[in-house]
Parts: sequence; C-alpha cells; structure tokens
Amino acid sequence: MANNAADDYETLMQFLYRAPVGLVQISSSGAVEMMNPMSSRLLMPLSVHGDLDNLYSVLDPIAPQLRRMAQDFAEPSGIVCEALRVGVDVGAGPGAARQVLSLSLLKLDAQRLMLSLTDVTLEVQREQEQLARKLQDAARVDLLTGMPNRAAVRERLQYLIENQAGGVHTQALLLLNCDRFRQINDALGHDGADQLLCMMAERMRATLRQNSRVLAPPALGDMVARIGADEFAVLLDGVRSARDAETIALRLLDTLHKPYSLPRQQISCNVSMGLTVLEPQAKDPDALLQDAGIAMKECKRAGGARPLLFEPAMRERAQRRGTLEAELRQALARHELFPVYQPVVGLRAAGGDGGIDRCAGVEALVRWRHPERGIIAPGEFIGIAEECGLIGELGETVLFAACVDFMRWQRELGKHAPRLVAVNVSRAQLSNEGLVGKVRAILQATGMPAHCLQLEVTESLAAQDDAMQQALHALKALGVKLALDDFGTGYSSLACLHLLPVDTVKLDRSFICQAESNSHHQVLIEATVMVAHNLGMRIVAEGVETEAQSDAVRRLGCDKGQGYFYSKPLNFDALSAWLRDSALSV
Repeated sequence: MANNAADDYETLMQFLYRAPVGLVQISSSGAVEMMNPMSSRLLMPLSVHGDLDNLYSVLDPIAPQLRRMAQDFAEPSGIVCEALRVGVDVGAGPGAARQVLSLSLLKLDAQRLMLSLTDVTLEVQREQEQLARKLQDAARVDLLTGMPNRAAVRERLQYLIENQAGGVHTQALLLLNCDRFRQINDALGHDGADQLLCMMAERMRATLRQNSRVLAPPALGDMVARIGADEFAVLLDGVRSARDAETIALRLLDTLHKPYSLPRQQISCNVSMGLTVLEPQAKDPDALLQDAGIAMKECKRAGGARPLLFEPAMRERAQRRGTLEAELRQALARHELFPVYQPVVGLRAAGGDGGIDRCAGVEALVRWRHPERGIIAPGEFIGIAEECGLIGELGETVLFAACVDFMRWQRELGKHAPRLVAVNVSRAQLSNEGLVGKVRAILQATGMPAHCLQLEVTESLAAQDDAMQQALHALKALGVKLALDDFGTGYSSLACLHLLPVDTVKLDRSFICQAESNSHHQVLIEATVMVAHNLGMRIVAEGVETEAQSDAVRRLGCDKGQGYFYSKPLNFDALSAWLRDSALSV
C-alpha cells in the first residue's frame, strides 16, 4: 500500500514538472515551495538576478495587485483571481519581444496558495487580429443602411482596376443623388429622412437582385453602397456594354421614383444619376468616383431623372467651373460684382413715349466685371454660386447696391426717379432664418423705404412648401412688396394664386413671345390678368421684344412690361440718362 502511494506521488510530480502550464506553490508570504520547469521558464525574464525565491517580489513589477488580492482574500480556500493577463518584455533592445501571461491564483488553505501561469501571447495576437478585422469591416459599412460605404467602393474599384479581365466583361459605376434632399430632410425631420434613405437602399438592392445577370467570370457581382448623406453608388460587374449599364440604371430610376409610404405621408424623391464605364486605362478609384460625380452633377443641372454617361468634355467643364468658383469667391471680396437695371414700364399710363410710364420701376440684375474676361453674364456664375454656397452673399451684395442706387436716383432725379426697385431672392436666402433681419438692416442702413423694394421669387420656389411661404410672409411683414417671377412655367396654378402673399405676378416670356398671334396664349394671359386683378395683384409681362407684343399685352390688360423692346439692362449712369430722356419727351 505504501509503495502504491509512493508511485502515485511520483506520477503526480512527473505530471507537474512536465505540464505545459506553469505551476508554483507558495506560502502565504509568497515564498516559493514548489515550481515546475514551465513556470521557471515563464518567470525567469522577470528576475534580473535569477532570484525566484518569492513569487510576489518577482511579479510586483507587472502585477503588484496580486499580493494585495491574496492578503485581502478572507475565505479559507478558493479562487483569488482568474486569468489575469500581464505583459512581459522578453529580451532587451530593438529585438525585444512582448509576451503575455495569464495568471490564476488559488488559495489551498490558510498557509498555501497555488499559481498557474499560461503563455497566451498567440491567443492575444489572434484576438487582436480578429478585432482589427472587425474594425476594418465596420469601417467599410454604412451604419444607417448596412450597405458598404465609400471605403468599400474604393477597395472594390481598386481590385477591379488591378484585375481587369481584358475585355471578357465590363464594369460600370453609377452615382445617384437625391434631388431636393435638404428640403425633404427639413419636411420629414432627421428620423423620417433616414427612414426614406433606408427604403431607397432596399429598393436598389431588390432591383439588382431581380434583374440579376449571368456574370462572365471572374465577375464579383454588383455592389450597392451609400457613400454620402444622400448619395449612393452602384457597381455593376459583368455588363457587356455601356448600353447595358444604362438599361439597368433606368430600371433603378424607375423604381426609385415611385412614391414612398412613410408613417404620416407619401413622398416622391427624384434622383440624378451619373454613369461611367471602367476603361482599360483606369488607374485611380478616386478618379472614377470623380468622373461619375461630374456626370451626376451635369445630370442634376439638366433636370435629372435620367442616367447621364460621363464624357471627357465634362471633366474639362468641371475644371472650368472649379476655377470660376475660386475666382467668384475673390470677386465678392474685391467687389467685382455690380448691378445693372432693366426698366419696368407702366403700360396703362397716358402720355409720354407711346403711353408708357418709364418711371414705374427697375429690376436689378447682377453682372461680374472680371479683370481678364470683361463683363460676365449671370448665366455663367449664378448656378456655381448656388452650388458652392455663395448665392446668399451674392444676393445681399446686389440688394445693398440696389438700395443705395435707388436712393441716389431719388436725390438726383426727383419725380423722374424709379418708384420701385426689384431684386431677386434665391432659395438659399429664403432658407436662411436670418434673411428678414438682413433685409431690415439694409433698409435701415440705406434709408430705403420698404414699400419701394420688391423682392422677387420664382413660381417654383414660392409654391414649393410651407417653410418657403412662411419666409415670404415674414418678408411681407417688413412692408416690402413681393413678386412671383416666371409665372406660367407649370409649378402652380391660378387656383392656388390666392395662397401666395404676393403683390405682383410676372408672366414668363414663354407666354409673351406669341401674345400677338397665338389665341391660346392670349386666353391664358387674359385669365391670369383677371384672377390677379381680382386678388388685388398687378401683372408684369416679361420678355417683351417687339412693338406688336407690347401692344398685345397692353390690350390684354397687363399693368407693366419689361423687355428689350423698352430697354436692355443699363448701368446706373445709363439708366439715369434714359430716365432723363423720358422726362424731356413728355
């Protein structure tokens, strides 16, 4: 029996000394009573002089809390700590390695404790690698929609560039942007807008699944990604040509343009889309994204609702626009923008120049005195100002200058000065909560009577939503007059005219150009005049270019006329002379 016990003890000792886990038996003070070879190997780097007599002293540099934990453990036996991870520097200098040990301390009885040590360096490395992969994956996913994001698109594009199939199949990149998303976001709130974006994402995924193609190897399949607030990218892999890509793009647009049912309302969202095909010479993912973005912006400027294929000439135009944007910023700082004025004449006044009243008013129109290119018309830079956020500053510049010039005319021309000056107001200005305060400040600074200022908004803008109409009512409360510009372009109707707080309706030139010959246009003009007059509004005919048109709109009841037949836009001095001539002709 004694021999069996001795054999069992010997077997246990052999196991302890051969175990791949470090085992150390210590006293309550930390003195080492037993240590197997594995624990000696793991602990030796911690002892400068090779002294492993007291475990706590050895571990104090990396786990000083272990001594206190053992002392504070009041139970007669049990687990003091488990899987405590500590780092150990193995070696010195540039070649030093970092080792991670896992420590578990077990209290055997009042006088003895057992420590187990495990080298978990490889396990920690695997965990770190897994975490890095998860973080990398998370960095490639859009949190709102669960779609890939811009980083994932760039990665896929880079792979396709480096592994082009030599004509076996074609890849195409589509960029989609929601038109008027800012207004939709204001109307729905952030939660509603986020819900709309998720619905759009799911429609795109479903459409591409339903229209799946047999992909030529080694195609990777399509990718739908959200790469911006309201911007999506679609990578089409395995299409045979740009025409195939356009066909798929049209299916996507058809799906996305259908109304979305949200909890409290239905909403429609138009989409602009740019399309580019990966050419064999493609080298840069960012350049491909830029090309598709350029095509998308051109599509938006052209009215949207269709895919537009990128062409190299678009890049040249975009570069010119970029240069013009930088120059426009400098122009505002250098005061290179200035107003010219087109007369608005009264048609129902007697006497003078065929019965027109030349003093009825003027409309301020902006021009740019470029140091190299001379005078630049607004058609070249207004759109750029709107896109880059300069339209508000530009509008305020024109408004201030127009008020200053108006007051100067009053002083210099007296009764022959214009009685009204009209200035256009942009969407960006109307969306700015500070617009009313800025207009008030300009009126006070220039001494301009509020009733002599007319602010003009396009029909499409005034009829857009409640927020815009509230802004118009706030301006109206200042005492300024409001005009509805470009009326008849299809956004509102005569039935809705009474809902808008305007004093004047300006008939679009598309009606006036055939006023003397087209009976349909004549009926529309007469109807508009009748409704407007019944609502206490005045009618201005825009774009009058001939005497026949002038006679027609006068006969049809228009109160005022504006156009090249009366005068082209004039600078301050030229308009002053034009008004003085009218005084002499009376």
